[in-house]
Amino acid sequence: MLRSHSPRALVLAAVALGAAACTTSDLPKTPKSTDSVAAAPVVVQPAAPATPDSSATAVPESVSYAMADSAYTARDYGRAADLFDAYSKRRPQNPWGFYMLGLSAWKAGQLDRARGAFEDALQLDPKNVKSMVNLSRVLLEEDRPRDALSQVRAALAVDSGSADAWRVLGRVQGHLGHLDDALDAYHTALALEPQDTWSMNNMGLLLIGAGRYGDALGPLARAVQLDEHGVPAFENNLGIALERTGHLTLAAEAYRHALQSDSTYAKAQVSLARVAQLGDDSSADSVTVASLGDAFAEEVSSWQASRDVAAVPRAADTTRAPVVPETNAKPDSMKPQP
Repeated sequence: MLRSHSPRALVLAAVALGAAACTTSDLPKTPKSTDSVAAAPVVVQPAAPATPDSSATAVPESVSYAMADSAYTARDYGRAADLFDAYSKRRPQNPWGFYMLGLSAWKAGQLDRARGAFEDALQLDPKNVKSMVNLSRVLLEEDRPRDALSQVRAALAVDSGSADAWRVLGRVQGHLGHLDDALDAYHTALALEPQDTWSMNNMGLLLIGAGRYGDALGPLARAVQLDEHGVPAFENNLGIALERTGHLTLAAEAYRHALQSDSTYAKAQVSLARVAQLGDDSSADSVTVASLGDAFAEEVSSWQASRDVAAVPRAADTTRAPVVPETNAKPDSMKPQP
């Protein structure tokens, strides 16, 4: 069971490591090692445009939503932002044009442009939960957590059943140093969406930053269990929690898996080299990643029962706009997350 208390100093450490906008930071040293352990950032930097030279291409006067959406799907986010900008000038009454402009600009690292676009979308549709949630993400990346908190609370006032909104609330509360509130938000997100791997990762990283390595094992192991995309940060963060709780062999295996997903992942390379110097753990316990993940899944089921999530009202999602995963950030840069 997760503890509901933590010293203020540990909360601040969690903020530095993880708030679904985070900066890379060294964790406390293990007594067996002289090397510091760097945790992967929690929430992801917008991905770089896939085709850097495409910005030089002229924007067609008759640009369509489909044309702009095609650039977004191809991860050419700078180009997509330009196309959605032109589309929104032609169709200024369509809030989804502004929403997609905001999303594209955010992923292209154009925070001012993204913020303005989401605000324009909300002028047209004040109860657009997706725009409120993503505006809160942008505000968090701009280091405006209190403004982000207002936005995500407004989103939850409209749709208290939005797991995305609860996950972002967890990031915001973590950034503000409110560990208990952040954990409670992640509990609710997972009660609503039991397979939300980014909530699990963000929650685990927050606990690592608070020095609660044992508590971090469950959510991180479950995230790895469910991960279908090979996110190396999940394995690396699990490796850190395993290493700090003395499971060195399992930690080394997690770091290797992270490198199998991304051979250039520097954090895992450094961590694996460090664990190799420490040697195998001599304990003969029966802990496995599967057992840790299964136990956490049962814990999430208890949260679902206690919160009666089936009774939580959810707003109808009538849009086909893309779902944004939580990402890892530096600061709050986007790797995939959402």
